[in-house]
Amino acid sequence: MMLELQDRGCHNINFVTPEHVVPQVIEAVAVAADRGLRLPIVYNTSAYDALESLQWLDGIVDIYMPDFKNWSPERSREHLKAEDYPGVARATIREMHRQVGPLVLDGDGIARRGLLIRHLVMPGGLEETRAILAWIASELGPDTYVNLMDQYYPAGKVADGRYPELHRGLASWEFARAREIAREVGLTRLDERVGG
Repeated sequence: MMLELQDRGCHNINFVTPEHVVPQVIEAVAVAADRGLRLPIVYNTSAYDALESLQWLDGIVDIYMPDFKNWSPERSREHLKAEDYPGVARATIREMHRQVGPLVLDGDGIARRGLLIRHLVMPGGLEETRAILAWIASELGPDTYVNLMDQYYPAGKVADGRYPELHRGLASWEFARAREIAREVGLTRLDERVGG
């Protein structure tokens, strides 16, 4: 399938939330590479991954694309049911950065190698956003490519009223402020293709 996608003109092979099948990914990529696969391998994840799995992928994955959802254990416990998410995410993102470094784009603006961090800005969550973006700038460097996302909408258990603080869409001023915060903390590579 990877070779078929390459023949169709795809830009990369994107494995989404693949932590539970890392051994199979490694085996499949090896077979495809032996048969002529030349596309970058993308590891698209929540950043709640085992460091051991990421270490097995060193030299195989070209582009890591983790989300960084929450900074505080309290918010992670409430919204993700995983109080340890922030610490795990920081450790995995550090390892990803160690392996591939900053995002490198080719002449057509297509990612070839590196780290691209996504952060969904949440209603009432600008303090979380500030902490995450400040950590990225200081720990990984101001040239870390960050995609701030503004497409949050209430659904599922949020829409039925269990989480009243999240029972609204993101205000346009909140997203504009998140972009200002990114610049204030020194980030220089924000994805400019989307959002306000």
